[in-house]
Amino acid sequence: MCYTAARGEASFPLARASGETPAQTVIIDAHTHLFPPEIRAQRASYCERDPWFAELYSNPKARIATAEELVASMDAAGIDASIVCAFGWSDPGLIEENNAYLLDATRRYPGRIISLAGIQPTAGPRAVAELERCARAGMPGCGELMPHGQGYRLSDLALLAPLIEVARAYGLFILTHTSEPVGHLYHGKGNVAPGDLEVFLRAFPDVRVVAAHWGGGFPFYELMPEVQQAAANLWYDSAASPFLYRNAIFPLAARLVGAQKLLFASDYPLISQQRMLEYTRASGLSEEELTLILGENARALLSTTQAAH
Repeated sequence: MCYTAARGEASFPLARASGETPAQTVIIDAHTHLFPPEIRAQRASYCERDPWFAELYSNPKARIATAEELVASMDAAGIDASIVCAFGWSDPGLIEENNAYLLDATRRYPGRIISLAGIQPTAGPRAVAELERCARAGMPGCGELMPHGQGYRLSDLALLAPLIEVARAYGLFILTHTSEPVGHLYHGKGNVAPGDLEVFLRAFPDVRVVAAHWGGGFPFYELMPEVQQAAANLWYDSAASPFLYRNAIFPLAARLVGAQKLLFASDYPLISQQRMLEYTRASGLSEEELTLILGENARALLSTTQAAH
């Protein structure tokens, strides 16, 4: 693979001028996935190279999408922008190749595709250098962290500390996979449980974190004052919700932690963006809550990142 992207070309859908009322709700999908087309064409070969990729994508029915397909999906669903999460390859070389594709996609679709950096923390200094490269190129964050697929734990603070220093230096946010320690098993569920997330948050309280898949049930624990304090810089995304919860999760989570901490996310192409929009809009949220969750919260998160750059 060979992709190039100019440095500093990231473009985010930022807030409108002060006092201006938006004509319609801005919609940002905060959790999607893309791969270069050659990975789909050579799926079996990449499954042989990376066991974690094989676990999730060895089945030919597991959908793999390209940048062009994501943009077509956004156009069809009326979505303004999508945040693309990098895949958590075990091989740092594949991490770097995939990051190059995501940077190229961001350059080709400015303001519509917003890519996060993939990292393999066990690569040590190589991972630090790669995160710095991606930050300098304009990526606003890193993730989706996949500890269970890459051979570490979110509570492995010594391993993650050098990467957190890069995040601090460039104002990056961290998006991590999380999973509920109860309920049904599924491919990719992993073991990033609420306890690991709490350890991470307490160790790095100044870093903004997005916990995918509702934080594995973490919103409930924010009813504890000390956990709520530790989660001051924590957001939750709704990726893959229809496979996990009834859509009552949206208004319930809004009551638990506040609608301002929730991010609309589909996990595309696992779930279609149109289906996720319908699921969210039918959840019982107020119009004000929908406006925040569908896009304004993500736009505020990205605006803060751009200001740091």
